[in-house]
Amino acid sequence: MPIPTLPLGDTGADVSALCLGTLNFGSRTDRETSIALLDTYAEAGGSFLDTANCYSYWVPGCVGGESEALLGEWTRERGNRERTFIATKVFNEYPGAERGLSARLIEEECEKSLQRLRTDVIDLYYAHTDDREVPLEETLAAFDRLVRAGKVRYLGASNFRAWRLERARCLSANHGWAQYCCIQQRYSYLRPKPGAEFHQWTPPATDDLLDFCRENPAPLIAYSPLMKGAYDRPDREFPADYTGPDADARLAALRAVAEEVGAKPTQVVLAWMLRSTPPVIPLFSASTVEQLRSNLGVVEVKLTAEQMERLNKA
Repeated sequence: MPIPTLPLGDTGADVSALCLGTLNFGSRTDRETSIALLDTYAEAGGSFLDTANCYSYWVPGCVGGESEALLGEWTRERGNRERTFIATKVFNEYPGAERGLSARLIEEECEKSLQRLRTDVIDLYYAHTDDREVPLEETLAAFDRLVRAGKVRYLGASNFRAWRLERARCLSANHGWAQYCCIQQRYSYLRPKPGAEFHQWTPPATDDLLDFCRENPAPLIAYSPLMKGAYDRPDREFPADYTGPDADARLAALRAVAEEVGAKPTQVVLAWMLRSTPPVIPLFSASTVEQLRSNLGVVEVKLTAEQMERLNKA
């Protein structure tokens, strides 16, 4: 069964319901493996690829931009750019580099990403994280200029608080600017403990943010949904911020449902997201083709309304 599609908010565009993250492609994941993963995803009917201008500067020998460059090479070699929906991000976290969402930086980095991706237009351009040192008006106006110039099709926000998204929505509406059409945020089946603190780059999706997504509509693109394989692998520990009685109850429900449907817990996590209201688009990656195929097997997993209710209420 091919990967289904979901609407990207009210843009009129449809995207693959399973998004492939390429953070390590061309860096920690070697070129041959990266290409094999991209080919496997495309063969399954997937077309929604996620990267960023800074991926992956922290890997020894890398400076950032490696992931974008590899995607550009792959789409050129396969001749499939028109069938591929590429999302990338801007903020900058390079050591010694200017950081943030100033108009000049957004426009300069967009040109660099276009060159590395070997394309004339970025399908989805995210603000990688919020920048409270630059006026929202400056950031949003710069993004709007890129859309009007035909260099970007749609805009997204990543790692934002719900109230900041609402402020951005109002500003864009008042000025007639292009809107953020989706939000990418940390989200999984397990919930963080109350009071858990996260770095600005990794805040989890809150109830307020999920409510914002329901009302606008703006789909949630969930990164780190599989907790680095901890749902399936007993040798992987869940982060301390996700442990405790609530997590124990959720894991018991998850494992029970997984046994009932004959699937892996990770596959049930992904299936639960796709059946949520509003639907959540999981963004995940893999280091091997076998691992990717296992994750893509979620398209065969069917959850009943009763199973969804048990998962939600656990």
